[in-house]
Amino acid sequence: MIRDVTLAVGQLPDRRFQRVLWRGVALALLLLAAASAGLLWFLAWALPDTFTLPFVGEVTWLDNLAGWAAVPVVLVLSVFLMVPVASAMTSIFLDEVAEAVEDRHYPGLPRVRPQGWGEALRESVGAFAVVLVANALALVAYLLLAPLAPVIFVVLNGFLLGREYFRVAALRREGRAGADALLRAHRGKVWLLGGLMAIPLFVPILNLIVPTLGAAAFTHLYHRVRRR
Repeated sequence: MIRDVTLAVGQLPDRRFQRVLWRGVALALLLLAAASAGLLWFLAWALPDTFTLPFVGEVTWLDNLAGWAAVPVVLVLSVFLMVPVASAMTSIFLDEVAEAVEDRHYPGLPRVRPQGWGEALRESVGAFAVVLVANALALVAYLLLAPLAPVIFVVLNGFLLGREYFRVAALRREGRAGADALLRAHRGKVWLLGGLMAIPLFVPILNLIVPTLGAAAFTHLYHRVRRR
């Protein structure tokens, strides 16, 4: 597992990795900006301009306080937002990352059928929806078991992201039946590597490289288990 991640990190300066990385950063920042704007709009709509407190009088600064309080909320939101973004980007950009990995580390392989944009979009929308719903439902567990929330987050998203990353990496060369069979045979390795990929999602800025890094690491994992 560590070697898969190390090889992926070592290839980050690759020009093809960089193209995918900056597209992913732009997409993530766009979604975060939209989510932040939506949160601020909701606060402005929900909070009154002024209200009166006993012994204090008229309060006019509540909206400013809410605006400042929204900053840490947005930072926390960026962690949860990057999970479905990382999953969706796997289907859209994995071909480009996987080709770069295979050209450098596994030369001589036959070419695969390129995935069309329509097919990639369907896969990514489905993955985005599953991960988003699962994490929304997990919010209850995060609140009820707050001290264990980081562990729950890593375990849940390690499973979800690992399954999605590995399945898409294997699908390029194995087809659906072969990819599902490999996933069942190596579920523990997939889950463990997915957990390693979920840990950087806690760190703003660093979490932006997770989609590219994950696509590369799971391409290495696929070739390693396939050889065996």
